[in-house]
Amino acid sequence: MKRCIAAILAAAAMFPALAQEYVPTKENIEAREAFADKRFGVFIHWGIYSMFAQGEWYMNRGVDAQEYAKAAGGFYPAAFNAREWVQAIKASGAKYICFTTRHHDGFSMFDTKVSDYDIMDASPFKRDIVAELAEACRDEGIALHFYYSLLDWTREDYPVGRTGLNTGRRGDSQDYDSYMRFMKHQLTELLTNYGDIGAIWFDGLWDHDSDPQPFDWRLDEIYSHIHSVDPSCLIGNNHHLTPFEGEDFQMFERDLPGENTTGWAADQTVSTLPLEMCQTMNGMWGYKVEDQNYKSVDELIRLIVRAASKGSNLLLNVGPQPDGNLPAAAVERLAGIGRWMEQFGESVYGTDASGIPEQSWGVTTRKGNVIYMHLIEPLEGVGSVTLPVGTKVRSVKAMKDGASLKYKVSDGKLFVELDKTPADVDYVIEVHLKD
Repeated sequence: MKRCIAAILAAAAMFPALAQEYVPTKENIEAREAFADKRFGVFIHWGIYSMFAQGEWYMNRGVDAQEYAKAAGGFYPAAFNAREWVQAIKASGAKYICFTTRHHDGFSMFDTKVSDYDIMDASPFKRDIVAELAEACRDEGIALHFYYSLLDWTREDYPVGRTGLNTGRRGDSQDYDSYMRFMKHQLTELLTNYGDIGAIWFDGLWDHDSDPQPFDWRLDEIYSHIHSVDPSCLIGNNHHLTPFEGEDFQMFERDLPGENTTGWAADQTVSTLPLEMCQTMNGMWGYKVEDQNYKSVDELIRLIVRAASKGSNLLLNVGPQPDGNLPAAAVERLAGIGRWMEQFGESVYGTDASGIPEQSWGVTTRKGNVIYMHLIEPLEGVGSVTLPVGTKVRSVKAMKDGASLKYKVSDGKLFVELDKTPADVDYVIEVHLKD
């Protein structure tokens, strides 16, 4: 997916909220292109909340912060092996990892100098998990992104919002200037101590969406700081709104771009920035012991394809166990996805949305003069499938074996004949167009 830098800047000018002052560097735009080409990444939600095995929002139930923090004293994930994690994720066909460096509970999973509430000082593990993960990603050629929470349910200087209440905070030391200094220092550490970082994935802006007066997060200051430290680092924010100035990609939580099954995307229009949908493999982000409702490999493959058909990456979540192992069910699904991606990944990686609406049989992706028809919906009987493409067709092939398929073009439509109803999770047809 190669785009002209001038064209992207011109498109950005159509959205003043994105381009009033922020002009992305050449390196940043190249990073956007590389990010959009990846199409599939793995999200990792892991912290001391895994000790409770009740998901990453456990503290929000009203758990006292000081009592909750005692879990750090027992956090010793003896089975953690960053290289094994990265190799399993790489085998899935994923091209990048986004790791939760600090979630809403305020615990830092890296060696930070501005807090003792971190993996090196508060836990007996005494190993910088982020450093080990960064090294493994470099060795395996996997890009690394960092999730970072804008809110904090523990720190006294964080201005209390609508979540993380009843955690024992006094509330008399709220000071956003102090909290901003803390965040900027941590972000600098993350961007300078762990090699090349592809993106910062912010979350938590919605914590102040019910304030009587609009809360000024000073995003321009945060974003400018990141871009000054590393101009190529991409910034995204899970605020469920149309992107703000200074953001480099747009994310959608549990919804494909343009859809709103959750109700969170009511005020979110799809921008011209690179897109990313994040979704859980089961029901939760962080490890929850009773949540074994994992989506099947077939469901996950179809989700990757549907995301790509809308010009979006899929960031698929895994919640590691407190001992440091990835759940066996997650590893099994990663392996299943990898087997499919090894054979059909070309129809996903580096593709664009084709501009063709979803059809009764499935969706399409496009790369240059090739349109990939993804037959992911049940077909009734045997006959043909139709593609509303008026461009002259050069050839039509089945991707899995390269066999030529019979077809005809009539009234601006392509009719592809099928000898039998495909039983594949995604029967991919390559439509090669004439120049």
